Formats: sequence, structure tokens, C-alpha cells
Amino acid sequence: MPTDTELHELVVCLGSSCFARGNSQHLAAIEAFLQSRGLTDDVRVTGRLCQDECKQGPNLTSCGKHHHEVTAATLREILQRLTTGAL
Repeated sequence: MPTDTELHELVVCLGSSCFARGNSQHLAAIEAFLQSRGLTDDVRVTGRLCQDECKQGPNLTSCGKHHHEVTAATLREILQRLTTGAL
């Protein structure tokens, strides 16, 4: 099992705007993706309240990189890059 310093991290904005614009569905998609690949112990998924970037939402941060206007397609790309170490 990786240590905390080796974990990949996804931070999902849970502010009302981002949540309503798609992050509610993104959370379920992230969980399903990680579970189907046996990666739930390798990726830490956390939520944060509003990150003051509502107009660019839904927002997500992966390994320190901010992603704005995340769609289902861009989320799949982010997850693929995250799990292949391409971030």
C-alpha cells in the first residue's frame, strides 16, 4: 500500500455551483473508475467547499493541477493520465 506521500490526489469542488454543474456526477464516476481498476487505495479523493472559481466550474484539482469546466470526457482523460502517471 502506498504511503500518504505516494498517493495521487483528486480534489473535487463541492461548492453549490460546481456540484450542480456536474461534480455530483463526477464523484460517482471517479469512484466507479477507481473501483473498477482496483485503485481506491492509490488515489485520495477529497472534497472542498467553494474554491472561488465558480464561473469556470465544475472544478477539479489533480495532483496540484487545476482543471476547469470539467466534462465527463475531460474527467476520463484526467483519470487516465492520473493512473498512468502522465500528470
